[in-house]
Amino acid sequence: MQKHLRILAFSALTAAIAAPVVAQDEVTYTADTVVASVNGEDIKLGHMIAARATLDERYNQIPADQLWNGLLEQLVQQTALAQGIESLSAGEAMALDNQERSLKAAKAIEIALEQAITEEDIQAAYDAEFGNIDPEEEFNASHILLETEEEAIAVKEAIDAGANFAATAREKSTGPSGPNGGELGWFGTGMMVPSFEAATIALEVGEVSDPVETQFGWHVIVLNDTRKKEIPTLEQAREGIQSRLASEAAATIIAAAADEADIQVSPFENTDEKVELINRLDLLE
Repeated sequence: MQKHLRILAFSALTAAIAAPVVAQDEVTYTADTVVASVNGEDIKLGHMIAARATLDERYNQIPADQLWNGLLEQLVQQTALAQGIESLSAGEAMALDNQERSLKAAKAIEIALEQAITEEDIQAAYDAEFGNIDPEEEFNASHILLETEEEAIAVKEAIDAGANFAATAREKSTGPSGPNGGELGWFGTGMMVPSFEAATIALEVGEVSDPVETQFGWHVIVLNDTRKKEIPTLEQAREGIQSRLASEAAATIIAAAADEADIQVSPFENTDEKVELINRLDLLE
């Protein structure tokens, strides 16, 4: 059904459409304001707004009058075509039922969420997550990855003798960071394999490690710098907290609605029968 609704959806939006302009006195517009009529069937401003809301950000680049005329032409064409159809198939009618049900359910959740999450809830969630934590230590390190311990020992000795770490990494390292001088950037605990992390934490800034083995090979590590990870402010964390609280609240709202409803489920206990029935598209013809 969606495919049929989109047949003419965007073709008119890519070219300018000339339309006569009629001078009007100042009026108050509502969603029920009629913008066109097709064989006596009204197309209202609300229809235009709803159609515009389905378009993505690319359409923001289209001039307003061109976008208006394109949407109007789309709705006019769809209305004229739709008037030639007396009724929908069972499948199309049920698809509309599902769409209406989904829209109403989303609206119910939206209304409930407006009262479910308060500023106090957001502050409490922020305090619980960030209020009592110490800033995490972060490390900036570079490494040279080698295949054997012997190669790693030789590289460590060369660096101890004055070889430049970054230049040696570019020349010797087999890891993807080699061309970048072995730089790994900033990372916190738990982001590297345990033996690599432990060796890095044990270093002083500027110190080069002895060879360290991981499942990737042998590493020679230099600790470039350390810092404390900045704890986000409430405003910085607000969006993520609101999203999490909304998801949690929505799950509660959905569960409560189902619990309070009188639900009667017809018995379809045969798994093979279920698989067959749910794929019987012929029942929708």
